[in-house]
This record gives sequence, structure tokens and C-alpha cells, in this order.
Amino acid sequence: MRIDLHSHSTASDGTDSPSEIVRRASEAGLDVLALTDHDTTAGWDEAVAAIPSGLHLVRGMEMSCTGRGEDGLPVAVHLLAYLFDPEDPAFIVELDRLRGERVSRIRAMAERMAADGLPIDADAVLAQAGPAAGRPHLARALVDAGVVDTVGEAFTDLLSPRGRYYVSKVDTPLTDAVQMVNAAGGVTVIAHARARARGRLLALDQIEELAEIGLGGVEADHPDHSAADAQSMRDLGERLGLFVTGSSDYHGRNKDVALGRFTTDPGAYEALLDRAKGVEVVAG
Repeated sequence: MRIDLHSHSTASDGTDSPSEIVRRASEAGLDVLALTDHDTTAGWDEAVAAIPSGLHLVRGMEMSCTGRGEDGLPVAVHLLAYLFDPEDPAFIVELDRLRGERVSRIRAMAERMAADGLPIDADAVLAQAGPAAGRPHLARALVDAGVVDTVGEAFTDLLSPRGRYYVSKVDTPLTDAVQMVNAAGGVTVIAHARARARGRLLALDQIEELAEIGLGGVEADHPDHSAADAQSMRDLGERLGLFVTGSSDYHGRNKDVALGRFTTDPGAYEALLDRAKGVEVVAG
């Protein structure tokens, strides 16, 4: 089986619609795809309706969290949540708050750019972004306006946490998020914990603490992990009794990474399914 447990559609910051992404997954020879848009389940229904024969769809989400950095200070962390009940009352409240944070942040960043004379319109960016506005939507606007040549170039300066236009947002405490997903019958995986190019890193001892309260797994094979860091995450997962996943973190044209570039071992996938008590995998 070929299993990719991390992908994004136009419901957040990908460039393929949910129906397009399941079609592309099938064409890429995948047997299992997880749709994990940022802080939203808005793409689930369209993906389910369009799922091709032979493909299994894992409904998920990538949740914006705050953890403890290696330096002891707060650090942004992404938590993959799979097969949880989206009607869980606590989830509804927290996801509404997170999406509100996203809108406020992107509006503030766009307005700072416009004040400096950059041809960026906050309302237009937000209208294009949909339910989960993020920096990639600003990056696409900067490319379309001719300010930068590529999405990657936008992130190296204008959208960087070290850049003059960056605005932070208030994310969910990582421990709270793991507990929230568990309470909704879902399964959690720490995403790309060693993605060094993104900046400061999550303290590994916090992953140990999360394992004690029900964290399911860690993502090891990922485009932003070196071979050594991927192996370190596999070793950590084995030591803590966590399953280990691999994935593309596909974003369509926003990143030069193909679906299925990295995949998850079937045994790890079965471990994920064994823990899930929320919604079921959908088979095409």
C-alpha cells in the first residue's frame, strides 16, 4: 500500500480543490490519502463526494498550536489530527477562534504591506483565501502582483517571522490540542518536528510528555526533514511507543513536492486506525 497522510487543498493553503486532490492521489498510485487542511474540515464533504474507486480517504486536519521550544520559549507547532468528530462542541469553538486569528493576522499583514506601497489588497486576499487564510495566500498575491517571483521567495523575507510585515497569532496550546482531539475520538501526530528551515524547534521532551497523555505518533519522513532528523524521529517514536508516519505535505503549486513523495508504513497506518473512535475512513 502507498499511504500519504498529510495534504492540503484550497480549503486552506493548497492549490488543488478537494475533488482535484483525491483525483490526483489516485493518479499518483496512492491507496490512502489524508486531507489535512489547516484549522478546518471545510474540504471533507467535497473530497468524500469525489473520491475515486480504490482510494481510501482519511479525514483530518492540521491544527495550529503552541508548544515549548528547545530554548524554553513558546514555539509554533503543527499537530495532525485524524478521524475526529468534527461536531465535537469543544472543537467547534476552538476552530472558530483559530480561523478568526488567521483572518485577523492576514488582514494586519496585508495592511502593513499596503501602507508601504506594496500592491496588496487585504479584502481581495481574504476573499481568495476561503475559510483558513494563511501566509501562502499572501505569498500568491505577492507573486501575482509581481513583487516576488515565487512563493518560496516571499517566505524568505516579506513573510518570514523575522520580516517587518510578520504578525503572530494566538494558537492552541499543544497539550490542550492533543487532549481535545482525543476527547473527540481522534488520533494525533506531531507534524515535521525537526523542520529546521522553518525556525526554532519543539523540545523533544515535550513529545515525551505528550506521549503520556495520548499522543499517537510522530511524522518522520517529510520534505523538510534531513535523513538524520527523520531517523531521529523514528528512533524517538520507537522509544516512546508512538507510531511513525511519512508524508508529502502536498500543497499543489505552492510547494514543489509531489503527492506520495514520502509515505507511511502500512503497520503505522493500522496503528492509527486502531486508535480512532471518531469518524471512519471513506473508501472509494
